[in-house]
Amino acid sequence: MDEADGYFGERVAAAYDQSSGEMFEPGVIDATADFLADLAAGGQALELGIGTGRVAVPLARRGVPVHGIDLSRAMVARLRAKPEGDAIDVTIGDFATTRVDGTFSVAYLVFNTIMNLTTQEEQVACFRNAAAHLEPGGCFVIEVAIPELRRLPAGQNVVPFQVSPTRWAFDIYDVATQATSSNYVEVVDGRGEYRSIPFRYVWPSELDLMARLAGLRLRERWDGWTRASFTSESRRHVSVWEKPAP
Repeated sequence: MDEADGYFGERVAAAYDQSSGEMFEPGVIDATADFLADLAAGGQALELGIGTGRVAVPLARRGVPVHGIDLSRAMVARLRAKPEGDAIDVTIGDFATTRVDGTFSVAYLVFNTIMNLTTQEEQVACFRNAAAHLEPGGCFVIEVAIPELRRLPAGQNVVPFQVSPTRWAFDIYDVATQATSSNYVEVVDGRGEYRSIPFRYVWPSELDLMARLAGLRLRERWDGWTRASFTSESRRHVSVWEKPAP
């Protein structure tokens, strides 16, 4: 872990946008930006954990003023290097507690970023921070995976999600504490390298309670950005909580 940038230091930032994962597919990015622009409804957006601007840049192109918060200067440097990226205001800090000026129509956390907060207390603080930034009627949006505990074999706590001759990746779960980690072993030039990133998984119902503690109420929940129905078989959800008007 980089002391200044946490788990998203220069090495991670340098390769982040080269991922071939689903989240970088143009259709996914467009659906995400369209969803958030619709909620912004002409107002401002606040991205918690803005990173390299994967979502912020296309959202800004839709005419939505975006402000971001992020701990990693290395990730934000990649945002700044992108066309139009240097026009997006970013505050360096912990998105669970850092405040910025102004109020927003929508605040959002995408791609499991809520789980980067590794205690329940930090996750509750994040909801309160988001709520404090919202104008009345504004919305807080989270995209996060459903914990894959159903894939755990009896008596085991490891779920592999990538296996190749040179790379192995697996999640480790502690069901007593909801602590989890994503672990990567990679062979580069004949040498093995290991990296581990901690998370705290969280259930939809627990997020709803955090929202209530922050004065928000659930408005809608979907399987993804295209507003497919959320079911017991969904592997993730996009949830929207609303700050009630006085």
